[in-house]
Amino acid sequence: MMRIWMIPGIWLVGIAGSASAAPCIPGGYGTGPDAFVVIGATAPTPAVGQRYLFLDGRRGGTDDPGAPVRCVDGVATYRDADGQVRRWTRMATRETDSSFASAATRLTGQLIEPAGPADPRRPLVVLVHGSERTMAVAAIYGHMLAAQGISVFAYSKRGTGGSEGEYTQNFELLADDAAAALNHARRLAAGRFGRAGFFGGSQGGWVAPLAATRTPVDFVAVGFGLVVSPIEEDRAQLLDEARDAQLNAGAVAQVEHLSRVTAQLMRTHFAQGFEELEQVRRAIGDAPWAKRIKGEYSGDMLRMRDEDLRRIGRARFDNLEIIWDYDAEAVLRSLKAPLLWVLAQDDREAPIDATRVVLARLRAEGRPVDAYLFPQTDHGMVEYRTNADGSRTATRITDGYLKLLGDWIKGRVRGRYGQGMVLGGAH
Repeated sequence: MMRIWMIPGIWLVGIAGSASAAPCIPGGYGTGPDAFVVIGATAPTPAVGQRYLFLDGRRGGTDDPGAPVRCVDGVATYRDADGQVRRWTRMATRETDSSFASAATRLTGQLIEPAGPADPRRPLVVLVHGSERTMAVAAIYGHMLAAQGISVFAYSKRGTGGSEGEYTQNFELLADDAAAALNHARRLAAGRFGRAGFFGGSQGGWVAPLAATRTPVDFVAVGFGLVVSPIEEDRAQLLDEARDAQLNAGAVAQVEHLSRVTAQLMRTHFAQGFEELEQVRRAIGDAPWAKRIKGEYSGDMLRMRDEDLRRIGRARFDNLEIIWDYDAEAVLRSLKAPLLWVLAQDDREAPIDATRVVLARLRAEGRPVDAYLFPQTDHGMVEYRTNADGSRTATRITDGYLKLLGDWIKGRVRGRYGQGMVLGGAH
């Protein structure tokens, strides 16, 4: 059932029961595609109030000290750098809750469309999840793209939110779900869109291209993803940590050996590799770096007792059906649609060196790949400050990234995007 909301100056079309009791209904607030802020649901700690996100990447909570935007009585009050105050009402959208079937499982989602006359040229994008268990429907990024004139379908992955099934990180199954989501979104938005495709962030960089081989698409966009396997991701993280710790050649060789042994455990689903890992433990001994090394899983395995790893290792590390030797490059080679890949230069969670090499190789072969690199950014395309202990605190999404996504999906890329650099020249 549809319901009409009226907020000062605009009409909102939505689904009955979806109105928020918070001061602002989640969505875009502003006057156009370059003057708006997106307001989300309640902000997580340490931010307070409701989440906000500007096109230039500034973000936080509406009740944070010094926040440039507040929500009062359904209106976003924005104070710019010059002290000028603007009152922004919610940008009109059409929001349709729906469900669809994939692999005998009912999944739930929401189509967000900019209001106004139907535009058969408007892009339609399906958001493909990362590894998070949270609901994509509630994600602030859907409204960020919608505020830029793009129709967005966001759905809750299996086992989360209102979707049935068991949570998994099986790329094959998740790609089937994403393809089914796009097919369903096409039916919901029939006659009101033109280009259609996927955007995937982080782990979505493995899933979205695979989904695009299972249903026709016009584009695939990926942010801070990898074109290597999960095993190679762990190894790259270990070597990055070794380099940051300035380990000597002998210690780096031990880190490499640790990676090979834990990879054997993963590949065999904990059938082989225990004895070899015990040998690595003895060889490393009480080296100080052994207490700090992490990777995705290798550091934890190193520090577990053999008997504990044998008993609970698979349940702890191999319980989500991950395809450990996933051949991401082969998937990209089978992809027909244009591809955008955006890299965070200092990504600790998903080190980019091997991915950058593969993307360059694909471009050299003439494949339609556009690659961008944003300097001084970490996973999530966030700028950061480095703390005294070497850890990082994210500050904001880097300027230019969100606009680049919107423009590329619309097929209108032009000019510079913050500090973003085109790798190898654009097609």
